[in-house]
Amino acid sequence: MIATTATVTQVGLWRDWRSWPSNMSALWRRSLRFRTIAITLLLTASAVFVTCATMALVIANDLFESRKDQALADARRAVAAAQTTLDAAEVGDDRAAFVALWRVVQRDLRGTSSSDRIAVFQGDIEPGGYAPPTFGSIELLDEGLVTSALRTRVEEIDDVQAWQSVALEEDGSEVPGVIVGQQLFVPDVGPYEVYIAYDLSDSEQTLLFVQRTLWVAGISLVAIIAAISWIVLRSMSVPIVEAAETSARFATGDLGVRIPVHGEDELATLGHSFNAMADSIEAQIKELGELSLVQQRFVSDVSHELRTPLTTIRLAADMLNDQRGDFDPTTARTAELLHTQVQRFETLLNDLLEISRYDAGSVQLELEATSLAHLAEDVIDQMRPLADGHGTELRLVAPGGYSPVDMDARRVRRVLRNLIGNAIEHGEGRPVVVTVDSNQHAVAVGVRDFGLGMSAADAERVFDRFWRADPSRQRTIGGTGLGLSIALGDARLHGGSLAVWSELAVGSNFVLTIPRHPGPMQGASPVPLEPADALGDLSDATQPLHVAQVRYELDAEAHGAVDPDAAKRKDRS
Repeated sequence: MIATTATVTQVGLWRDWRSWPSNMSALWRRSLRFRTIAITLLLTASAVFVTCATMALVIANDLFESRKDQALADARRAVAAAQTTLDAAEVGDDRAAFVALWRVVQRDLRGTSSSDRIAVFQGDIEPGGYAPPTFGSIELLDEGLVTSALRTRVEEIDDVQAWQSVALEEDGSEVPGVIVGQQLFVPDVGPYEVYIAYDLSDSEQTLLFVQRTLWVAGISLVAIIAAISWIVLRSMSVPIVEAAETSARFATGDLGVRIPVHGEDELATLGHSFNAMADSIEAQIKELGELSLVQQRFVSDVSHELRTPLTTIRLAADMLNDQRGDFDPTTARTAELLHTQVQRFETLLNDLLEISRYDAGSVQLELEATSLAHLAEDVIDQMRPLADGHGTELRLVAPGGYSPVDMDARRVRRVLRNLIGNAIEHGEGRPVVVTVDSNQHAVAVGVRDFGLGMSAADAERVFDRFWRADPSRQRTIGGTGLGLSIALGDARLHGGSLAVWSELAVGSNFVLTIPRHPGPMQGASPVPLEPADALGDLSDATQPLHVAQVRYELDAEAHGAVDPDAAKRKDRS
């Protein structure tokens, strides 16, 4: 069914002649078989054309030369017979006998020659006496076929034939021909010029037959070579196509697919080699998969097993921390450090459990309709004490993102806490701007800081597990090194993306984009990844929002009292 649909689609593409150039170009790029057959046909057709044209010219020249030589020989024989008759006759001054002799000469010329187009002209004869009149075909006498140039050559050379190609009339149409001229010497009178025209139409028909035969043979040869090329290429390309399709299926994860092997030739050797490589890769992937599964199970089991003793340790640490006022300073500080590190260890354990769930593919979303702008505002309120402790001002810019979108609010809140916490830690006490916006395809939130920033190489690795741009820098808010990796997993789990822009000494901008509907995300993110603002513009660009006013407008919008676009423009103002 799929092959039939593809065939119908290809036929439909070729129905519009305007698309032929683009289709031919695409076929030339994508099909080795088409390219090879096209090049073979082009070169073969060129070779056959040159060969046939050369042979036709050679045959035409040889045929004309042969027919011309026949005409010259025939004319020479006819004139020789007439000259013999004139030389053997003795008519003296008898005019009647001379006239009778002249009739015999005419009869000899017509009887000996194979052509009836004969003309005899008077040459440079001596004055006085009786001179026989001219005679012959009216076509040669009166229609100017015998040119002055031919007559001049015949007059100047008395013992050599002269010839000229002409077009003769035959049943109302012109046919190729040749006129042969030669002198005939009449005793006691002088030289006469004999012209005999020969019809070469039979030679032309023979030449046309030979040319047709050559072209038919050439076209048949090209067709035969094309068929042979197609058969040979098919026998070679089919295994290559099978290998390409098998490789594509293998690359998509079908590890059990193999190339069918036939015979013992080079293609069979290639098939055996590919299958052996596929077997080795499949075994290694299965081994790595089993090892990964063991590692995941180990991490999960260890994490679960550590929860019980960790709970006991955390309770003991809490009790010691609560009573540290009764201890001496050194012991009190030790109890405080123990409490802090136990909390961090518990956070790390929870992150490891979450990572193991991602690796095992057992993470499920709990979707609910949530306003991303309200969620971001709640997270900012929760993070404000931490920001105040670092001397950082949190600002919210939310021109959009108020309409509810299906998302896992717990995971998105965790992503925002992580991004805002990192911005506070690395923002060097400068303001952190949280931007929320939306369009018809997605909602997005961006977290922009103006702190240390990162190089391009560091930005590419920022989502790696346990990676830090500056290993010597201590974490001040108890991070585990897994937060951004988990955040990226949460974004991808929603079908969205988490991207980063950063520049040294300028700051960083993380943008989380979540599609409104399931499936691949379409279009650009509503929040641009590379920000265009500067630190000096923050006082005017980021004004705090009044939550009561926004919620009132949303309620009014739900009842049809407010135009969504007008409310959005009002929010931006």
